[in-house]
Amino acid sequence: MRSGQDFSKTPHTPMLPDEPIPFLLHFFRHYYGWCVLVILLEIGATASGILTPYAIGQIVGGVSDALGDREQIFQAVAFPLGLYILLNLGEVIFSRAGTACRIIVAPRLRAQVTNELYGYLQQHSHRFLSNNFAGALASRISETSTAVNMTLWTLVLDFLPIAVALSVSVVMLWQASVPLSLFTLIWALLFLSLSYFLARRCRPLAHKAAEARSVTVGKIVDAVTNLASVRLFARLGFERDYLKDYLGNEIAASRRWLWSNEKVLWLQFTLAMLLKIGTLLFALWLWQHNQITVADFVMSVSLSLLIIGEVRNISRRFIELFEYIGNITNGVYTIVRKHEIVDQPGAKPLQITAGCIELRGVHFGYSPDAPVFEDLNLRIEGGQRVGLVGYSGSGKSTLLNLILRLYDPQQGSVLIDGQDIRKVTQQSLHQLISLIPQDPGLFHRTLLENIRYGRPDATREEIELAARSADAHEFIERMPNQYESLVGERGVKLSGGQRQRISIARVIVKNAPILIMDEATSSLDSVTEQAIQDSLATLMQNKTVIVVAHRLSTIAHLDRILVFSRGRIIEDGSHAQLLAANGAYTQLWSRQAGGFLVEEMEQDD
Repeated sequence: MRSGQDFSKTPHTPMLPDEPIPFLLHFFRHYYGWCVLVILLEIGATASGILTPYAIGQIVGGVSDALGDREQIFQAVAFPLGLYILLNLGEVIFSRAGTACRIIVAPRLRAQVTNELYGYLQQHSHRFLSNNFAGALASRISETSTAVNMTLWTLVLDFLPIAVALSVSVVMLWQASVPLSLFTLIWALLFLSLSYFLARRCRPLAHKAAEARSVTVGKIVDAVTNLASVRLFARLGFERDYLKDYLGNEIAASRRWLWSNEKVLWLQFTLAMLLKIGTLLFALWLWQHNQITVADFVMSVSLSLLIIGEVRNISRRFIELFEYIGNITNGVYTIVRKHEIVDQPGAKPLQITAGCIELRGVHFGYSPDAPVFEDLNLRIEGGQRVGLVGYSGSGKSTLLNLILRLYDPQQGSVLIDGQDIRKVTQQSLHQLISLIPQDPGLFHRTLLENIRYGRPDATREEIELAARSADAHEFIERMPNQYESLVGERGVKLSGGQRQRISIARVIVKNAPILIMDEATSSLDSVTEQAIQDSLATLMQNKTVIVVAHRLSTIAHLDRILVFSRGRIIEDGSHAQLLAANGAYTQLWSRQAGGFLVEEMEQDD
């Protein structure tokens, strides 16, 4: 009993470091060649810019020497003038070439970080995804990918040039004036050290500000997703006030970070201003005492002021760099955690021959102190159609979660055709099981894409046949773009019944050998349910079927019914057998109101 599907290889899970710096290096190494090229170009651009004051100084010196014969001025400054032109030309060419490399690499780097983080997130467990806002996770991926990109270019385009500029400038200043070069070098090193120290102190504040932004984004996404409920419960004002609390936290965190930055910048700009004045006065004093020439004076002052300006700017980059690292830290510590449910080494694809499902000695609880199942044993034969009934919280959905391996039992095992599902690939397990959930999740894509999601190679004829079987073809044909109509986020453009019918059509197309229906017809009216019952009966043929239902009439025709109570199976048999036993199922049947279970205290069972 096979579905006839081609089992594609389980998608590779990216191996990502769980610390920020190794995480950065993991991506940087993929662009080593490009980085070297950009570094060389930046060195060329920076060297051209730094050598320009030297050419200017030589031009000024030549002009001073030729004051008595102005007609020979261009001959006197021919070499420094040519050098000046070449240096300016080189600065333009090298810097633009470096930017061209960045245009090529930057989008690829950001896309790679996004793709690998999303691939890692895909492998997280149902528990992890349930405990985190989808919007916050998406925000973390976006912020992290942007921060990795900006960190690389900040290091290459900002920090590297200043290192080159400082080195070349000190050498040139040393030749002109040793005291002035030492004065500038010592100040630059002290200024950079102070800037680094102060920027590190701002790092925790940047981390908290980024975390507050992510929380706010998560709350907004949650509210927007449930905007219909907000409107229908007349809670528009409440939600705004609710959001204001989180916006207030974000504002407070951002202000603390920004004010700390501003204090650092005030100190840096003040020191830079004092040094500019001091450098000029010191150079004048040196010239006054004939320790430097006019050309050296012009070059020294120009280089010193240039270095001061660059160092002041790099101090601001320290603050930005730590902000980026803070965003990366948030993303890494949130997403790059150990996966709870993973394929074992050497896991093989699941092979289904009959579709027999068995639970052996299963102990499971969502938390250790609240067990749901204790030593649960159950065997569902291949091809058997089984209904699950019981009050909410009795263990029905938990059983489905274990069969789908959304959770692993703490003890015991779940087997399909004798294969422990922990020893097979999750990809193959989920390919061989079809699920019709109570609340079907549709993508904001076309109806055709949503139905075809169960089997991407399905033809248009197969799609339409499945839609007819699910009683969906007629309403699809009435839509403006028919099968090409977009359904909106999570299918909001469709009614609950229409979404459910699309979900059923998707499962019909998938045609997996094991079928699980979790309140699959709860959103359908009686007429529509009756219209697709024959299709569901056809869908169930030659499959192992598990049906969870509160409407007992929908499972009365199944081969077997299991009655759950507090994590135990208290009755097991066909509809007729359970009624004849006059036990819990009989009480449930007699208490139906309109075909549904009436929620009462379970102590009556």
